Amino acid sequence: MTAQSWRRCPVSTTHDRPARPTGSVVMVDVAREAGVSQKTVSRVVNDSPQVRPEVRERVLAAIDRLGYRRNGAARALAAGRTHLIAIVAMGSPLYGISEHVIGAERAARERGYSTVVVATGEDGDDSEVRRAIDRALALGAEGLLLVEPFRRDPALLVPYADVPVVSPQHGDAPDADRSPLHSHVTTDEEHGGRLAAEHLLDLGHRRVAHLAGPRAWQPAELRELGWRSALEGAGAPVVEPVRGDWSARSGYQAAQELLDRGESFTALFAANDAMAVGAVRALVERGLGVPRDVAVVGFDDLPESEFQVVPLSSVRQDFQAMARLSVEHIVCALEGQPVERRRVDVRASLVVRASSGDRREAPGDAPAP
Repeated sequence: MTAQSWRRCPVSTTHDRPARPTGSVVMVDVAREAGVSQKTVSRVVNDSPQVRPEVRERVLAAIDRLGYRRNGAARALAAGRTHLIAIVAMGSPLYGISEHVIGAERAARERGYSTVVVATGEDGDDSEVRRAIDRALALGAEGLLLVEPFRRDPALLVPYADVPVVSPQHGDAPDADRSPLHSHVTTDEEHGGRLAAEHLLDLGHRRVAHLAGPRAWQPAELRELGWRSALEGAGAPVVEPVRGDWSARSGYQAAQELLDRGESFTALFAANDAMAVGAVRALVERGLGVPRDVAVVGFDDLPESEFQVVPLSSVRQDFQAMARLSVEHIVCALEGQPVERRRVDVRASLVVRASSGDRREAPGDAPAP
């Protein structure tokens, strides 16, 4: 195959596929087949409760026999609505982002809405997000869900004041964005970081190191802030954190850097579970036991975290709740229903497993080898 040939669609000279039907099945055909009115068919496809079960079954059977497919374009044209929500998300395979996107699609489907995902780059600036929003609106999106981890210019959403938008803006709603159609739904990341640090402090650890996430990521910043405030509130020393990029490899390398610096710590809080897994590998390679010598806590509670050789304690985010609340806010705004709170912080919870160990009766500050 040449470098250019892959770009061309193959042209078939055979006719082994059945020809497409010249006509398509429409709602009136289903009505005739089922022996009901067209209005009844419309009620069935719109899942209206005003249809008797036996009639619904007859209509669904006719739909199946005829191969009827609802014409979304015609529906949108007739109703003046697309029922489309755009999810503007950073193009990344990271667990939190993908779980949020999947959860939002499911929640939208349950409310009778479709979704389209418009991706931005992993280090996209505000202008790239703005272009992504414009693409989403050009596709007919009625509402927007932003799944973006970076701190953005508060004025970014001002031009879209007439569009229902849910974003993960942390902290108080910025003065620049006062649209009543805009809401903020997010995890209380700072609370999550504080939960992890306080758990380790309660176990008797005085020196709790931290593997932080990328500086540009707002969740990383807030998790670090929660960790730091817990230590300072307890009068415990603060070991300068080492940063990773969320990968297990970066956690492995960051833990090695802490050990090479000769830092004294008996507990470690990693900003996500993948980095925690890498850190455990680095600790074990240096002859340290987890949790015997170093207790470890992660963040996100990945599905595989409880199946590590040493099951990982972690801070769990409720991505499904965030997605559901985000979609509810958008749908309420689109359908003229009141939204009680424009800002919702979904509380994280701590899942305790073997990696954080038992309470230390006589905590030591011996430097890790």
